[in-house]
Amino acid sequence: MMKYSYCKLSNSKKIRYLKHDKDNGPFIIFLHGFMSDLEGKKPKHFLKFAKKNNYGFLALEYSGHGKSSGKFINGNISKWTKETTLLIKKIVKKNNFILVGSSMGAWISLNQFKVFNKQIIGFLGIGSAPEFLENLMWKKFNKSMKREITQKGIINLKHGKYEYPITLQLIKDGRKNKILKKNINQKLNVTMVHGEKDESVPVVYSRKVLKLFKNARKKLVIIKNGDHSLSSKRWLKILTNELSLIL
Repeated sequence: MMKYSYCKLSNSKKIRYLKHDKDNGPFIIFLHGFMSDLEGKKPKHFLKFAKKNNYGFLALEYSGHGKSSGKFINGNISKWTKETTLLIKKIVKKNNFILVGSSMGAWISLNQFKVFNKQIIGFLGIGSAPEFLENLMWKKFNKSMKREITQKGIINLKHGKYEYPITLQLIKDGRKNKILKKNINQKLNVTMVHGEKDESVPVVYSRKVLKLFKNARKKLVIIKNGDHSLSSKRWLKILTNELSLIL
């Protein structure tokens, strides 16, 4: 049974999170993907790994996700990044940590380097999707889709069995969070894991993330027949094996 907690960020905003405390780190911080939550297999798997190996742990649900407050359509990369920063400051404090970012969570992770560059000692990306709003959504919208979102401020996008309400403010905010042309100069271990058969985000995005790190020990792991979420028992084991090598 998972024991969830809530952090009150304002009178109207509370963020749900999972944690395992450790006084003198390091911590593992798991950041989930777009329209995901903490009910999936990955956050629970990483929490179990942290407890077993005596690491601190933090995972949170951004506003509008899971049981955190707020509407999804009011959220954006800037807000979700800020919430993550606030939770890290409150829970992890001055301890060192390793970021584990899944899909959009890798983008949120990259944004944390501006704030915590001295505390971040490693980064594991899973199906990393920085700048996906512009490159994998907006640029692929046809004229009528662009007209609809521009006029109505929102479009419901079907992808597989899911439907995503994509707002114009979300797309515009994504443009303020461009990360792929910036350099990150810390010396640390960075591993990108990507499913060979990821139908949501091409493997090239993991390669792009690795290029940002100029002084890191870098590694790309492509999982044969792997999908976007990499949540099967076998794939989860690969993820924690790679995390062990970073640590």
